[in-house]
Amino acid sequence: MRLASIILLSVTLAVSFALPAQAKHREGVSDVRQYILDNGLKILVKEDHRAPVVVSQIWYKVGSSYEYNGITGVSHVLEHMMFKGTKSLGPNEFSKIIAANGGRENAFTGKDYTAYFQTLHKDRLEVSMRLEADRMHNLLLREEDFAKEVNVVKEERRLRTEDKPTSLTYEQFTAAAFQTSPYHHPVIGWMDDLENMELEDLQHWYERWYSPSNATLVIVGDVKADHVYRMAKKYFGVIPNVKIKPVKPQRETKQRGERRIKVRAQAEVPYLLMGYKVPVLTTAKDKDEVYALEVMAGILDGGNSARLSKELVRGKQIAVSAGAGYDMYDRIDNLFLFDGRPSTGHSIEELETSLREQVQRLHTTLATQDELDRIKAQVVASKVYELDSVFYQGMQIGTLETVGLDHKQLDEYVTRIRAVTPEQVQAVAKKYLIDEGLTVAILEPENAKKEMAPAVVNKESGADNAK
Repeated sequence: MRLASIILLSVTLAVSFALPAQAKHREGVSDVRQYILDNGLKILVKEDHRAPVVVSQIWYKVGSSYEYNGITGVSHVLEHMMFKGTKSLGPNEFSKIIAANGGRENAFTGKDYTAYFQTLHKDRLEVSMRLEADRMHNLLLREEDFAKEVNVVKEERRLRTEDKPTSLTYEQFTAAAFQTSPYHHPVIGWMDDLENMELEDLQHWYERWYSPSNATLVIVGDVKADHVYRMAKKYFGVIPNVKIKPVKPQRETKQRGERRIKVRAQAEVPYLLMGYKVPVLTTAKDKDEVYALEVMAGILDGGNSARLSKELVRGKQIAVSAGAGYDMYDRIDNLFLFDGRPSTGHSIEELETSLREQVQRLHTTLATQDELDRIKAQVVASKVYELDSVFYQGMQIGTLETVGLDHKQLDEYVTRIRAVTPEQVQAVAKKYLIDEGLTVAILEPENAKKEMAPAVVNKESGADNAK
């Protein structure tokens, strides 16, 4: 569930607080070793010796929020082109070499970053290092490859957005919610920009952003940190640094009233999106507010016992789906989101009224201690069990570092969540969940049927994979 940044597991309070000592020991990231090469490349290594596996991730501080009108989607298209060869490798040879060494690899583009990753046996890490360093500096952009890949991305856009009513609604909703913020742009880009994109746009983007000083190499697995550092220095240390000019702030203008849009598309049932402007960890003056927003998302949509599922889906049966969520790890201010689909016999207006009632309840009534205990227990369990994955450990570290946060803040997460009070949750609801900062989008089916069949809501990830 992308709408919520908390990944909540269905576990009991007793199990959550009776976690084994070994699991609790893995709760933090304080054992990450950090190195910085002379050319500015940051290297973060976390040793995890439970299996002879290593995950290598290289994160670049560039994504759709760095783009401007006319070239939207360029970060994602360039991500595709990074697999099309260098001065020494032919098209797709990178992937073939990784596969021949028993590894898996892929990449993804988000609003704030582009990342490439490989999972291999620990003895094959050097293969990954050599290949990534090569394409960081020696990428060969060919017109024939570009013509094919931009068409692939355009087809992705048709399938994932234009032919998918909820995704199309989400895109239109985001564009309406943000006027001057670069979060206005879709990660995959606007179709007109893709149709008019040129190879020169990619070359410029590559030369501007793909530099050691704009990248973080994250290694997690059965390795020795100092050995990783020496290997990284061997392959990446020879790459010259390119001075990166920071992007301008592009802060969102103050919203002065509710915004509403309707999206008409071929769909079976209507769909509702509501978003309130909120700060994130990188922008909040009071960090406690961010953790209170995180807990509030859990109260509303933290499993089957949470309010929206319990009261709107199973209780009143107004909705076949209803969700809420918040991502505290964005680079700039974002939205606290609600979404849902009405059940048979109920209207989109009834669903919106019910969601607004839930907001009003947050304003006027304190969350119960039982609710907070449940959410906190789930958060603690979730964070511990997520660390069983070396890949996810790398994802956490890389995300924070790339959006401008210190990865050590991950160590504070559980403590800060546990400290949230009902009064703090109510305070952020009253401060941020207000009509002045609200955007509402309604998907209005062009072929609406009287019988509204239940459907699974796909909440957008905000990231596109290369393959």
